[in-house]
Order: sequence, then structure tokens, then C-alpha cells
Amino acid sequence: MRSLSALNEKVTLLRLVGRLDEAWLIASEAVRQARFTGDREQAAASRIRRAQVQQFQGKLDEAIVELTHCVQECEAHEWNAVAAFARENRGKAYFDQGNLDAALVDLTAAVFLREHDGAGEDVLEGALAAVVSVETHISERDRL
Repeated sequence: MRSLSALNEKVTLLRLVGRLDEAWLIASEAVRQARFTGDREQAAASRIRRAQVQQFQGKLDEAIVELTHCVQECEAHEWNAVAAFARENRGKAYFDQGNLDAALVDLTAAVFLREHDGAGEDVLEGALAAVVSVETHISERDRL
């Protein structure tokens, strides 16, 4: 149960069922374990999952700060898949915050990163759907 992949899976499941305090504790353990292994890419992915928990807890500012650090590190090292994961989640946090323009920038960047990384059509379609959704919200906002 202490393997990194098992911890990350448990974080996701706990987050999805709304057990956010437990998810936070397990996510923090996953970050510590990933750092201990020395795999910085895995550590960044674990930090993103922990930031997802913060987002679900309503701690949007904290989540955005953590995700920003992850975006910067992942893009600097050209870890495109993890960078896309970070951008996508930061875009969602911006959306929840009501910052539609920043959300659109991140979600659009996530599409390009996923495309550059060779993601399948199903993954790209899902990412594009998020972009279209935000564009629709922006259009509705601008009509008012």
C-alpha cells in the first residue's frame, strides 16, 4: 500500500468520494515518497494531485500557487504530459475562481502540450471540450 502508484490512486479515489482530509494526508505522503525516490517528474505529478485536493477543498489560491510551480518545473524540463496535467488542473482552478481568461490560456496550452506529446484522439477531444466550454462561458460573460 505504500507504493507511490497505490498512494496516488488512493488520493484520487478519496478525492472523488469527498473524503478530502484523508486525501490531503495521503497526497502529502505521496509527495514525500516521490521526493524520497528522487524522481522529480513523479514528484511533480504527486504535487499536482495534492493541489487537486486543495482545489476541491476550496483552497483555490493555494492550489494555483502549487500548480504554477509545477507548470514551471514541468515545462522547463519538457515533461509535456505532466505539464499538460498541471496546466489542465490550474485551468480548472482558475475556472472555479471565475478567472475565465486565465483558464482559457491554461486549457488551450494543455491541448497543445498533449498534442505535442502524441496523446490519442480521445484525450485530445476531452481537452478540447474543456476549451470550448470555457469559450462558451466567456462569450456569455461578454454578452452581458
